[in-house]
Amino acid sequence: MQLTVRRYQLKLAHAWKIASRLGPGGGNGADSFEVALVQLRDADGVVGLGEAAPSTRYAEDVDSCVAFLARVNAARLSFSDVPASMAYLDSISTGDFAPKCALNLALLDGAAHRAGRRVCDLLGLGFNEGVHVTSYSIGIDAPDVIRAKVLEAAQYPVLKLKVGVPGDRENLKALRDAAPAKRVRVDANEGWATKEEALRNLEWLATDGHIEFCEQPLHARSPAADFKWLKARTPVPIMADESYLSAKDAALCAGCFHAVNVKLVKTAGITGAHEALVAARAAGLKTMIGCMIETSVLITAAAHLAELTDFLDIDGNLLTTNDPFRGATAEKGVISLATAPVQAGLCVRPSF
Repeated sequence: MQLTVRRYQLKLAHAWKIASRLGPGGGNGADSFEVALVQLRDADGVVGLGEAAPSTRYAEDVDSCVAFLARVNAARLSFSDVPASMAYLDSISTGDFAPKCALNLALLDGAAHRAGRRVCDLLGLGFNEGVHVTSYSIGIDAPDVIRAKVLEAAQYPVLKLKVGVPGDRENLKALRDAAPAKRVRVDANEGWATKEEALRNLEWLATDGHIEFCEQPLHARSPAADFKWLKARTPVPIMADESYLSAKDAALCAGCFHAVNVKLVKTAGITGAHEALVAARAAGLKTMIGCMIETSVLITAAAHLAELTDFLDIDGNLLTTNDPFRGATAEKGVISLATAPVQAGLCVRPSF
């Protein structure tokens, strides 16, 4: 097996700001994100594609991903035995979830190509066309910029507004000026300091009438008792993101949240995300697949798990201007694999 690693800088259409990345002085946000792209090629010429979109929130970056991948002996990886390949990767490190994610995607892509099937079919899930709708994210910004972003996103029926800063009310008003009755989700990204502050904000959000849920209202390090207190009182359902890293968190989150956001970068790929979604549903939680700023490799990989979700938030590629791949499409927010450039593996191909 041959392993190739490439760093790639994704350029954003708008500067990206979220509460957990804004320091005391605010800031202009990020205008680009770097990812690591991987390719596995076996002796028969079968190719598997993967991607790591690391987050500093989880103490990972592209440098750490590249360093981990440099330690991998590609001869120990096999499209024919993905579980053994992942066990080998875990023997190198108990962490490094983003680069493991990249290799897990590439292994499953190659395995499915060898079988002549899509990954979702290899997993026994399939994919129902026409029913899976992704939200479109609106980052923190000045109200006039928020309004402009919402107008640009007119084709998307569901928006996700980043909150958790002093200007939240002005920003939601700007969104509503442009989209008076559109379905909206909000994401506080651990931005509210106390359970009382979070409850006040959730009660305010409830007056909007069209807020579906709020992600991660408190920091993941907050006591479980605070989340349980909030869950018992909030008029708006709350969803775990930073608090839900893997299947092992399902039991605790079931007492603290109404739903969970599963991301491939947190779970070391499709295999771990599948486990996390199944565990959450068994615990009575609603589920969502989310994303970072990503290319169509990771976004399309996430789409293969759509049948295990109640919500989708896989728009990271839509926020960029230089996605180097083609995969799942999102016309009017509806995720489709049928329109992907290839109907095997991850259903992804380079765009050039």
